[in-house]
Amino acid sequence: MTSDKPSAPRVFISYSWSSPEHQEWVIDLASQLVESGVDVILDKWHLREGNDAYKFMESMVTDPAVKKVIIVCDKKYAEKADSRKGGVGAESQIMSPEIYKKADQSKFSAIVSEVDENGEPYLPKFLGSRIYIDMTPSLYGTNFEQLLRWIYDKPLYVKPALGAMPAFLLEDSSPSPTRSKARQSIEIIRKSVGNPAASMNLYLDTLVDVLKTEFKLAPSAPDVFPQAVLDNIERFLPYRNEYIEFIASAAPKSDPDLIRTLQRFFERIIPLMDKPEDVHSWREWDFDNYLFIVHELFLYTLAALLKYERFTDASNFIGQRFYVPDDRRDEPMKSFQIIRRFMRSLERKQQELRRVSLRADLLEQRSHIVSTIKFTDVMLADFVLFLRAGVEGGRWWPETLLYTTFHFRPPFEPFARSQSKAYFNQFCVVLGITDKSQLEAVVNDLLKDGAHYLPRWQFESLDVPALSNLTRLATTP
Repeated sequence: MTSDKPSAPRVFISYSWSSPEHQEWVIDLASQLVESGVDVILDKWHLREGNDAYKFMESMVTDPAVKKVIIVCDKKYAEKADSRKGGVGAESQIMSPEIYKKADQSKFSAIVSEVDENGEPYLPKFLGSRIYIDMTPSLYGTNFEQLLRWIYDKPLYVKPALGAMPAFLLEDSSPSPTRSKARQSIEIIRKSVGNPAASMNLYLDTLVDVLKTEFKLAPSAPDVFPQAVLDNIERFLPYRNEYIEFIASAAPKSDPDLIRTLQRFFERIIPLMDKPEDVHSWREWDFDNYLFIVHELFLYTLAALLKYERFTDASNFIGQRFYVPDDRRDEPMKSFQIIRRFMRSLERKQQELRRVSLRADLLEQRSHIVSTIKFTDVMLADFVLFLRAGVEGGRWWPETLLYTTFHFRPPFEPFARSQSKAYFNQFCVVLGITDKSQLEAVVNDLLKDGAHYLPRWQFESLDVPALSNLTRLATTP
């Protein structure tokens, strides 16, 4: 029966008998290596009276079974090696050709046990250009691991496996106008360098321009089921993915300008959901692509803030009104509730495919393309908006929560964690409440007999108490 246990690496230690203390230092090092599974060859242990010292050293240096040679360098070793004196001089004469003439130099490593008055290591000339391991008293404990990693060929830093060519390089079309700005902004945010606010604004300004110019539906499209809407939404997917990467990078950071920057961004794209003032002829679905795109970006923005538990920022993002003036002279400061609107363009296709909600299906299917923010995170954002609208006396139709009626076990994670009073006190700010009784009142209104706004999909309805963990909220310290 054979053992699968790998053989111990065999190591030879070359050193100078500088002093009894230094010899003990080397023996202690060798003993520690043996205890760590290394088969150490040391003259004190293996060279006996009558043996040929020179031949012993030559065999250790040149023997292919000896995988590593440790060269312990102190002042005496450097002097003897450079002057070719004694056993050290003989060893250095053997090792020099081995080091300089062989392609694989990983067999030899200098271990510095002593430095001069300037902190410079004592290294013989033939090792002067080689990387060494500092084993002086202050670094011995830390760098012993480095020595073991070298012996076992287990470096701390390993080159990752070669990946595939980035997909965008395979595209025939030219790079999107937002790509470089998005990546620059993400890099600045992640490294906390430069001016994050300026880079965020530059990227978002470009994205607004792209939405206005590149995604406006052509008025000449045939007036049948608007496949053009679905094609347009699909074409936006790379831009959406860039935005998700951007917001997933920005959300964890404590940038004081982030929420204001995001609010200004949505204030510029919300008007795209309505006909411009200079347009006098339009079809009812001409802006449906923007209805979907703005809604999706909004959900992912809030999902990112909630994912990284930026509860105060999330509350400010949805609680502060958006400045969206229009030609009807309505109140220009709008609630987040204006962002989710009905898409007439999907009605016919939804009936044709016999789907309960084609919009929910699109949101769910598109969520699988990114990994940083899951569909569960998006559903949580939708649920928070639904409850927050109820607290404010308004309405928000939680499109994605159709998917909570199957293949999902409630409650959502923050509501489960809110069983703790301490956590609930942090989280409730997102819902716009200060205590549990306010949420209970909203839920009770939704569950009243004859209530018209409890979301239903055919035979399924939204289980608000279960999703919100209502009975267990704030019940433990």
